[in-house]
Amino acid sequence: MGKRALITGITGQDGAYLAKLLLDKGYEVYGTYRRLSTPNFWRLEYLNIFDKVNLIPIDLSDHGSIVEALKISEPDEVYHLAAQSFVEASFETPVATGDITGLSTTRILEAIRQVCPEAKFYNAATSEMFGKTGLLNGGKPLNENDVFRPMSPYAAAKLYSYWISRIYREGYKIFAVNGILFNHESPLRGLEFVTRKIANEVAKIKLGLSKELRLGNLDAKRDWGYAPEYVESMWLMLQQEEPDDYVIATGEAHSVKEFVEKAFEIAGLNWEDYLRVDKRFMRPLDVPCLVGDFSKAEHMLGWRPRVKFDKLVEIMVKEEINRWSRWLRGEKFPWDAPNYPSENKIFTRALRM
Repeated sequence: MGKRALITGITGQDGAYLAKLLLDKGYEVYGTYRRLSTPNFWRLEYLNIFDKVNLIPIDLSDHGSIVEALKISEPDEVYHLAAQSFVEASFETPVATGDITGLSTTRILEAIRQVCPEAKFYNAATSEMFGKTGLLNGGKPLNENDVFRPMSPYAAAKLYSYWISRIYREGYKIFAVNGILFNHESPLRGLEFVTRKIANEVAKIKLGLSKELRLGNLDAKRDWGYAPEYVESMWLMLQQEEPDDYVIATGEAHSVKEFVEKAFEIAGLNWEDYLRVDKRFMRPLDVPCLVGDFSKAEHMLGWRPRVKFDKLVEIMVKEEINRWSRWLRGEKFPWDAPNYPSENKIFTRALRM
């Protein structure tokens, strides 16, 4: 009989890709989601796995709700991916971000300790925890031993979740690991993230549906990888004999401006004709540069990135052009376009599971 896994945040980019990976490996997959008036299952539909996963509504602020999810799923592995994960929004809702992104990790670990202490636990940490260290170290790739200096409420909340995971690992012997993942993108990214925003707007401009791309800070540099590869590292971390923490990255940093230039190049357009800098999109604090050193993951897990920057941008831009071309032809398909007509049908099916 195959293993059972519980994924919090299964409707997100990483959750959907991870669910597909685990299903392909023979797992029985359970996933938690927030009950919303307009459900957000398009990624599961996009990957053709909606009917293959078991969905559980959950409130991450409620301990009893988490306990119930663990009792239903009886997991061998728990992947905690759910969070308020948008850095800019964390400045607008810092208290809610601290509760959902930070304290929810404690609630889940405590529930695991009470209900299924033998289950292995993956915590989605983030490169944003390094913060100002990315500036102070002169752009050197960051590893597991570098100092964390968070520069946003989101990063601070994730730093709490990182340390509470280590405390439960050392204090209660829970098999808990932290995946310190640097930015990882895909066509399943949310439109609020800059890479998807760029790819989406470039595609619309290419097809005559938009006239300009408005962005804030063009100089911020990030280590951008490919999300389907990064979820493989999550699974590998929980297959080890001993729990540990790992940086997952590509080892390369590229600026937002470079992403813009490459995206327009792929679309056959001149970026200078369409890009507009808008101060409204500037953050109160912004990490200038983040690049990771994945050598530990390569040595211990056998993991290394295969898709690098140019290919990543190509994948995202071409998929957006394909999506909007199909939309112009009147085709219906599961993605995050407004008023997608099958959403109510999807929601009804989810409630019956």
